[in-house]
Amino acid sequence: MFSESPTLPPGIVLDLQYLPSLEYFTALVKYERVHVEANEHFQKQTWRNRCQILTVQGIDTLIVPVQEGRSKVLIREARIDYRQPWVNRHWRAIQSAYGKAPFFEHYGEAIERVYQKRPAFLFDLNWELLTICLNSLRWKKIITFTEGYEATPGQGFTEGRGVIHPKQPFAQRPFYQSVFYPQVFGEQFFPNLSILDLLFNQGPESKSILRQSVAS
Repeated sequence: MFSESPTLPPGIVLDLQYLPSLEYFTALVKYERVHVEANEHFQKQTWRNRCQILTVQGIDTLIVPVQEGRSKVLIREARIDYRQPWVNRHWRAIQSAYGKAPFFEHYGEAIERVYQKRPAFLFDLNWELLTICLNSLRWKKIITFTEGYEATPGQGFTEGRGVIHPKQPFAQRPFYQSVFYPQVFGEQFFPNLSILDLLFNQGPESKSILRQSVAS
């Protein structure tokens, strides 16, 4: 799977996350080749099924519930639990947080349509949302899925699976540096939120801000 020649540009292997953080997108900027891990086991308490947005009360963590079952389930077989009213909770929180943001009307409808489709699997939900975000940024980034699980990435690829993690501050990793942009609420700037925060607040300028946010 990872048999590319070492003369090719550097790449990274990433897990697929839910409405990913700015740090995740700076990793996409930094590496020309991106493999998304499609054959790992689902891991709880990670960004695979959660994100953070900024509300009038502060940072809000949105979590997509996954059906309980076998102790180890492949990421593409992790089913979303629609018995819990998480869809209304997430969309209402996003509307409340960004309804008055300058570019909410430009991007909000496409995000809402994904929720309305109610994808059965977490992987599909995350991929549809990531695709919309990349299209909103007008990025023609080529992302491929892994064909099988390998514990160690091949030559020329950086290990990014599980590296961007909620329990560790972004400053400890080599991807993201905080760059200020105006946010909806308050005077304090909150870095590294979901890409939604940047898109809804900065629109077409989001791509430029992400490039500036790549850690040197």
